[in-house]
Amino acid sequence: MQAFEFYAPTHIIFGPGTEEQAGRQIAHWNGSRVLVVYGGQSAVKSGLLDRVLDSLTQAGLTFETLGGVRPNPRLSLAQQGVEQALAFGADFLLAVGGGSVIDTAKAVAAGAANPGTDLWDLWEQKVPLRSSLPVGAVLTIPAAGSESSDSAVLTNDETRAKRGLSSNLNRPRFAILNPELTATLPPYQVACGVVDIMMHTMDRYFNPITTNELTDELAQGLLRTVIRNGRRALEQPGDYQAMSELMWAGSLSHNGLTGLGGAKDFAPHQLGHELSAMFDVAHGASLSAIWDSWARYCCRQNLGRFAQFGVQVWGLDPAGKTEEELASDAIQTTAGYFRSLNMPTSLSSLGCGPLSEDTLRELARRCTFFGKRTIGSFQVLDYEDILSIYTMANH
Repeated sequence: MQAFEFYAPTHIIFGPGTEEQAGRQIAHWNGSRVLVVYGGQSAVKSGLLDRVLDSLTQAGLTFETLGGVRPNPRLSLAQQGVEQALAFGADFLLAVGGGSVIDTAKAVAAGAANPGTDLWDLWEQKVPLRSSLPVGAVLTIPAAGSESSDSAVLTNDETRAKRGLSSNLNRPRFAILNPELTATLPPYQVACGVVDIMMHTMDRYFNPITTNELTDELAQGLLRTVIRNGRRALEQPGDYQAMSELMWAGSLSHNGLTGLGGAKDFAPHQLGHELSAMFDVAHGASLSAIWDSWARYCCRQNLGRFAQFGVQVWGLDPAGKTEEELASDAIQTTAGYFRSLNMPTSLSSLGCGPLSEDTLRELARRCTFFGKRTIGSFQVLDYEDILSIYTMANH
């Protein structure tokens, strides 16, 4: 086992009706003036927002609301939220929604705690994040894991740049997980969530360090659970058991647990970020669209790792097969599973390809932050590698 540090302080409140505890939880953390962040009209029409606001009123809290968060959350709305939070004197942020809503709340919390600091400078890490307001979350979509993670992602509306900021200051104080809130999610959102949960685990599993047996077992078990219940959730929409397993898996997949002692890779995430920034496609779909090409390009770095993935996660029979054959089967099986969820496995099926050579090069340049970085740890990828992977997916 390699050395590691693990810090996951988020208080999880799981089960039916738990959204009614939001006010009590905020009061526990000494919040009194709450800016409630939410997305579209579903939280309003379903009555969820009213139930949450009622719980704040019963706890004696003052609140204002900020709606309109979109997928691939925008910098401009977060900046608007910072201004509102400062004018209101907010001392706590509550997100009611999925990962985009939670990331927006984290961004508002960071900006409001650092008035006068350009929010994008924080996300580009030109200025270190040294303080943030506390955040809580009422989760409605099992996917991003932002309700228990240290990360938040924003898209700059003007430049179409997408950036993530990781800091323990981003970790929510509490997260309320009621699987009943997922009952009416469209199949496409459920499928995107399944992919995102899997990729948060796989982007930790595929790393250069392979000596952490217990960490591997945790990751493999989580992936098997998500694969099983992802199928069930799409076959039986609204199934409580399936959605509860996915909701809990989503939180565990991104709080750091499934990668302890390893070096995070996250190259598929970085490749996908540029696709969602340029074409405004769903985050989960961008990941499934690029993973097959990333895996085929990088698998020779450690065929044994992919072979283990095939046997332990997908249940492939290793008898009579070489590592190379098992690795290839594992990649094909994963891509086949994504397709079974009606998720894309190429740029064309994502709805943005085939792309021109110039566009592929622009994606690769953006992914390197215009020559300022490489990505990945399983295999370190430079501009030419990144361009090759985008080209492989361009069908």
